[in-house]
Amino acid sequence: MHIHFIAIGGSAMHNLALALQIKGHHITGSDDSIHEPSRSRLDAAGLLPEKNGWFPEKISLKTDAVILGMHAHADNPELKRAQKLGVKIYSYPEYLYEVSKNKTRVVIGGSHGKTTITSMILHVLHYHNIEVDYMVGAQLEGFDNMVHLTDDNDFIILEGDEYLSSTLDRRPKFHLYKPHIALISGIAWDHINVFPTFENYVAQFKLFIDCIEPGGVLIYNEKDTVLSELVEKTKNIIKKIPYREIDFEIANQQTFCITTEGKIPLQVFGVHNMQNLAGARWICQLLGVQEEAFNEAISSFRGADKRLEILAQNNNSMLIKDFAHAPSKVKASVSAVKEQFPKHKIIVCLELHTYSSLNKDFIVEYAQSLDAADEAYVFYSPKAVALKRLEAIDPITIKNAFQNEQLKVYTEPEKFAAELNQMNFKNTILLLMSSGNYSGLDLDKIKLNFV
Repeated sequence: MHIHFIAIGGSAMHNLALALQIKGHHITGSDDSIHEPSRSRLDAAGLLPEKNGWFPEKISLKTDAVILGMHAHADNPELKRAQKLGVKIYSYPEYLYEVSKNKTRVVIGGSHGKTTITSMILHVLHYHNIEVDYMVGAQLEGFDNMVHLTDDNDFIILEGDEYLSSTLDRRPKFHLYKPHIALISGIAWDHINVFPTFENYVAQFKLFIDCIEPGGVLIYNEKDTVLSELVEKTKNIIKKIPYREIDFEIANQQTFCITTEGKIPLQVFGVHNMQNLAGARWICQLLGVQEEAFNEAISSFRGADKRLEILAQNNNSMLIKDFAHAPSKVKASVSAVKEQFPKHKIIVCLELHTYSSLNKDFIVEYAQSLDAADEAYVFYSPKAVALKRLEAIDPITIKNAFQNEQLKVYTEPEKFAAELNQMNFKNTILLLMSSGNYSGLDLDKIKLNFV
């Protein structure tokens, strides 16, 4: 089949394109901007478009299907061409459902932790040579591509994102998968540009629970009271399995899972990750991996890409980067680092980069999220605020929202970088949290402080 990708450069989109090429399909694509690592990976596979931009002539009556990325707008000329010719158009999740109709679908959802839980599951299955199809949003050690599709595997593991499917399909992605087995890690308001109220956001998870195939299974974090209430009220005829964090202890900056076979050292840490482990263990048991086999495999799990990732360290200090940007994720990551390294000074830097985090109506959700840090810094770019067409925000508003009088706020990348580079990091953990790059912060220069 000839399958054309509109906005092929996206993290998920380019992985799907590579997976379909491996299956033998003829793949083409376009995008107006492609960044690393998508650019290099597409180039190596011969799929990198010759020029940036949109080229309607790439789509013809011989095109079997178009997969439309969220980055493409409704007036995209390639989309208009496909519509005019009557070519079948799929959103990313629509296509994944289409190719997994005859498989047992396992969907991992939740406001936080879904990438890590999906990665944990895949790590354990890979460790035990259990073949499944999958889609996960982060690069995982030992995997070349984060989308894998076959005709033969019985199971497919899908990370279930609650964001919209495409410019044409305004349904959350995870509503389209219709899982037989589902997991929800928790609910914490996010994506205010799409879900303007907390109640509207919660309603998407109710609909997700309703989408589970009758007779299916829902595994859920019972410590989340909002989620537990949804599960209790659902009329869907499903089996419900609650979980909370596994038994664990921290000793000498090392986290151990406590099992009947003894203590197992882990390479991830934090209460939130212990909850993630508990959820992943339930999924693996339903797929035939018993607890002892799960414990053996999970001890070598090093974490998903950009999730509490250690970038550099020496005998007494460490640089950690984390993708956390939503309030609940930020608070969980800061608390995890503080609990893991209680004898170290904890310096936390958070970039406000997303639409929600720069919105005056939402930023109050960050109240006290950085309080566990010994020193806390927030960076944001006024240019990013303007590009998102949001009301201008000032440092005083941010300090008030975080309810942290010691918080230091930076808006100029040069001054922020200078502040970091003059710090003394002896016996210190520096935690950088962002879904962006601090307007071009030179991480390699920062790393030199930790060698």
